Amino acid sequence: MRFWLLLGTLAASAGCAATTYPVQVTDMDNQKITLEKEPQHVILQDGRDILALALLDREDPFKRVVAWNNLPKKQDTQTWDLLKKTWPEATKIIDMGFNDHGQVNLESVIAEKPDLMIAQLRAKPALQQTGVLDTLHKLNIPVVFVDYELHPAQNTANSITLLGTVLNQEARAKEYTDFYHQHWDALQQKIEQVRQKPTVFIEPLAGNADNCCFTHGRNGWGGLVEAVGGKNIGSSLLPGSSGFVSLEKIIAMKPDVYIMSGSKRPNKNVLPFGYNISREEVTATFNKLTRRSGLQQIAPVKEGKVYGVYHHFYNHPYNIIGMEILAKDLYPAQFSSLDPTADFHQIITKFTKLPDQPITLSYTPQQK
Repeated sequence: MRFWLLLGTLAASAGCAATTYPVQVTDMDNQKITLEKEPQHVILQDGRDILALALLDREDPFKRVVAWNNLPKKQDTQTWDLLKKTWPEATKIIDMGFNDHGQVNLESVIAEKPDLMIAQLRAKPALQQTGVLDTLHKLNIPVVFVDYELHPAQNTANSITLLGTVLNQEARAKEYTDFYHQHWDALQQKIEQVRQKPTVFIEPLAGNADNCCFTHGRNGWGGLVEAVGGKNIGSSLLPGSSGFVSLEKIIAMKPDVYIMSGSKRPNKNVLPFGYNISREEVTATFNKLTRRSGLQQIAPVKEGKVYGVYHHFYNHPYNIIGMEILAKDLYPAQFSSLDPTADFHQIITKFTKLPDQPITLSYTPQQK
């Protein structure tokens, strides 16, 4: 059996030859970009894309990165601790604060002689308005847009394929996207058989704001809810990508399921998820959040149909795991045997060189 598996792996690798430069690619903004040579000095506009590079430059995802916005350090401390312990040189890379508002010290970045910027598609308007894209264009530094947030179901696997071509790691990109498509197809086959799809309210970063209730529209968590067939309340109520919805509106929309996301942050009120987080830690915060003023008036809170999920899947190359978690929450009977955490560990062990450590990715209250 092992022999045939090995042959299959070799055949898959052989089907993806090394990238021949110059190469023209079409990114998630539908730009046609020509790269004259393999990029060696990369800017990451969104530092969470280091987890995409972990699928491709597995031995050292930081080896090409000369500047980045270290969002793991700011928003997901458990992941940053893991990254810097595994690749200590990461702590020396310029953290340029290149955020969604386009704020960046370009002089310090350009001094590193970058030959490519990888940016999230959602950041394009801000990067245009602040002149960052024009400056990079004048310096002949190409910008490749990827996307896991605006259209997660359509663009995530395609973004990894794109980066595989750009970075001369096509075989490794295909290994992961084959896994992604296989798990996506398995989800859709079962979801299509469910006639009555649930109405869902999802509260990203539950506890981060003083009042309830923040949510996503059709992007981010809203897009992931819709990808697994749920009717996302934020999609029908919000004019933009995110915003607050009143408690009265949520009650009136009669959700069947209420989901809260979170990650380990300096703000202790946020639902903690991530590496080396115990169920007891999650339970304590989860119970506080469900007891917030007015929430007991929402039917799924009253009925115990409230669930928790790791926040960063909303903009993450491994978001197939977030979709699996949502599928279990929305369709518990159909997906009783699905184990998203095991699938996450499979991604880590099979497609990256990240240490495989205990991680808490979701929370389902114990049935009384």
